[in-house]
Amino acid sequence: MSPASSHDAVFVARRRFFDEGRSASGIVAAPILRSWERCAGQGLDVSRSPLLVPPTAHELRELQERHARLSRLARPELDALQGDARLTGSVVIVTDTAGVVLDMVGDAAFAGRAAEVALRPGVSWNEAATGTNAIGTALVERQPIAVHGAEHFFERHRILACAAAPLIDPRGNVAGALDMTGPAAIRHVHALGLMRLAAEQIEHRFFSEGFAHCMMLRFHADRALVGTPREGVLAFAEGVLVGANRRGLELMKLDWSAIDHAKLAALLPGVRPSDQIQPLRGPQGTRLYGRLLDPARRPSRGGATSARAKASAAPSGEIEPILGEEMQASLARAVRLVNAGIPLLLLGETGSGKDVFARRVHAESERCDKPFVPVNCAALPEGLIESELFGYEAGAFTGARRQGAPGLLRQADGGVLFLDEIGDMPLSLQSRLLRVLQDKQVSPLGGGKPVPVDFALICATHQSLSTLLAAGAFRQDLYFRIAQYVVERPPVRHHPDRLALVRRLWRQLGGETAGVALSDEVERLLAAYEWPGNFRQLVGTLRALMVLGEPGQPVDVSALPAEIRAAVPTFNVVISTPPTSLAEQTRSALQAALDASDGNVSRAARRLGIDRSTYYRRLLKEKDRCL
Repeated sequence: MSPASSHDAVFVARRRFFDEGRSASGIVAAPILRSWERCAGQGLDVSRSPLLVPPTAHELRELQERHARLSRLARPELDALQGDARLTGSVVIVTDTAGVVLDMVGDAAFAGRAAEVALRPGVSWNEAATGTNAIGTALVERQPIAVHGAEHFFERHRILACAAAPLIDPRGNVAGALDMTGPAAIRHVHALGLMRLAAEQIEHRFFSEGFAHCMMLRFHADRALVGTPREGVLAFAEGVLVGANRRGLELMKLDWSAIDHAKLAALLPGVRPSDQIQPLRGPQGTRLYGRLLDPARRPSRGGATSARAKASAAPSGEIEPILGEEMQASLARAVRLVNAGIPLLLLGETGSGKDVFARRVHAESERCDKPFVPVNCAALPEGLIESELFGYEAGAFTGARRQGAPGLLRQADGGVLFLDEIGDMPLSLQSRLLRVLQDKQVSPLGGGKPVPVDFALICATHQSLSTLLAAGAFRQDLYFRIAQYVVERPPVRHHPDRLALVRRLWRQLGGETAGVALSDEVERLLAAYEWPGNFRQLVGTLRALMVLGEPGQPVDVSALPAEIRAAVPTFNVVISTPPTSLAEQTRSALQAALDASDGNVSRAARRLGIDRSTYYRRLLKEKDRCL
């Protein structure tokens, strides 16, 4: 990783390198200087702006379809980082291996400014086209890198502050890059660390497809990190290493030359397949822990879910929210219903873990060895959503692919279709979806022959569908078709022990393994904060703190985001000793909110994040229980 150079040092380096033709070694980071030298060697003229021509709509569509798998695997990270990007006035970008921008999310205002320098979907940001920049340079250097302001080769790009990490596939090839770019006037101290962690999680997710025939070793030096995106992964076919992630190679003291050569028997003599975590003896006798999962031991449909099936859901990159006893029961019921073909509707605020819950249902269902196809109805462009969902025949419309496209509904055949933010589906398409659910067949655009489909359906929304029904924005017949069983995901502020939640997520993210600890005061403030962005916001904040923390030193309160430091609790919350029962906790919270609001019920309800009628109902229920 390249450290950021000081403002003055960069201008001294630029004068020496570009104006005087002298060496700038030791003044700017070595990767930046190497990039300048490559760009100059390729004949790029620092005094001229690069000529970047955006693609046509047809070319952009073909590009995105070619890289649909990469975009799908990176989407959970884009969604998770979207909040961080908006808070810092930035955008988060995923590119292909040539540095061509595939997708972008974040601050709309900055995205408009970025478009002025051609930072937009379909445009290439490799070094040969745009000079030194985080995307292009990270792809060449194969390491995370930050490029700030005047470190960019072309002067026009000085308005940008960029941090990017390359995405390395299980064969050691560069698959693309993940980048956060914002205005150079703001120093994004945590951006590089966030990109590194997010890239690691996307790389972990690469193993969710294409390795069903392989024996998988999932392991780590810390037993608690086995089964998380921080684990090492090695894939073996007939005993030979055919895929790995960087963490796995590091733990085994290997490099990418080991692919197609290293043998399981030599690396771990005597190890046997097991669904249980077992101690392993690594290089030079190091102690490791892991599971060796054999595809031949996968249970038949209808049997118990294998650990490997669960692991296939884990690479989503999302840190799994803690499931209490009640939610564990909901999960078990949801799995039974999916196995019976009953549609589920998940309700919950943004960031409350609906996507993760749906993946858990899929992983523990009889369809675990078939596709899980997530569709964010709010993220699909309005002009493309119909063709993306239902597919199309060749020549169905201008710009259509020559061979047509099957569509996401057909891709889910045999597995689980997850329609996230179903409340944002255009009314015109709701009738088509209803027809598919009734007839169990899809008719592609362009008049193609209907194709039978068989998938279990899980829908989710943070909106009130009853409000949309009353407003005529959602079809009543579709609602009763998709909401045959409803599961509510509770927000973080209703978690019975937020301190335990914070500590467990910190362990899952690898804070303890990295030697970074949270101070008692930081833990107290994190547990007391109400987290309007729920698990997504909480996990994002913990990731940032892990990046900012120093090994061996507790993370100080000054590292917390300003909104958390400023949110002093208005009434005491007992976080170290949980109440003896849920009823006691409920009564305590209701009464504490009322006391802190001087007896004003409306204000008390707002403090707890519920409406007034719900507060009254719960208060009366608790009083009745006490009588």
